[in-house]
Amino acid sequence: MFKAPKSRYRVPFNGKFRIADATTKGRRVSRNQHRLEKATDSMRSLQKALYAADRHSVLIVLQGMDAAGKDSTTRAVMTGINPAGCHVVSFKKPTSNEIDHDFLWRIYRALPERGRIGIFNRSHYEEVLIVRVHPEILDGQKLPADVDRDSIWEDRFESIRNFERHLALNGTVLLKFWLNVSRDEQRKRFLSRLNEPDKHWKFNPADIDEREHWDDYMHAYEDALNATSRSWAPWYAIPADNKPYMRATIAEIIVEALEGLGLEYPAPDAGAMAKFDDYRKALDETDG
Repeated sequence: MFKAPKSRYRVPFNGKFRIADATTKGRRVSRNQHRLEKATDSMRSLQKALYAADRHSVLIVLQGMDAAGKDSTTRAVMTGINPAGCHVVSFKKPTSNEIDHDFLWRIYRALPERGRIGIFNRSHYEEVLIVRVHPEILDGQKLPADVDRDSIWEDRFESIRNFERHLALNGTVLLKFWLNVSRDEQRKRFLSRLNEPDKHWKFNPADIDEREHWDDYMHAYEDALNATSRSWAPWYAIPADNKPYMRATIAEIIVEALEGLGLEYPAPDAGAMAKFDDYRKALDETDG
């Protein structure tokens, strides 16, 4: 399994992460755009080798409160990436068909193949975040009558850990980013959506209602990150108040993870290589 890149923002694997101690501001770095461009240039080359080697897949999970910057981060970090080797999945409210299966079923169906990068805008973690904050959602999930709702969150954490370890053992590089935006910065971004006509389409009145549950969400996030940040599936609590810093930091972590795989282009077998001169000659003669 791959080694989780080190970072000041990596959530420890010992369950001692505290949101109260996690900054939302990040560091003021004047060269954030340069950092991002350098990282995305590297990522383009690494993606080609990832695709050619066809041994690993990469799954990037983006979670965060509304207006944390998940969509814009995807656009910025994946700039220039070959779309044939990358796909983005935005998980919404489960459909009736999805509810007729276990909560990981729709996740399995969206996983990236070997050689590809998958990005989840929200993910299976919604089942221990929004559902935990609004436990009445469980009433519509057709759960067996004997499911213990007092232990359901710990049970789901265990399912997630096992699921993610299985992915890692089978070659998936799993990087999970919590975009840690402050409540005040979220307010500013909501106001921007209300005040700027070209952002009106982004505004959802339900987002205002969810702000009333901020503390409950922070409690749910803290529990989820502590329960599921592991060396094979690390969480990174990335400061999200400064979007350029956030994007550059995420891109650099992804690059470091890819570099750690030691990706190499597959070499043709010796028999095929021995005929390369013949192939060149044949092509030259054809052109002539």
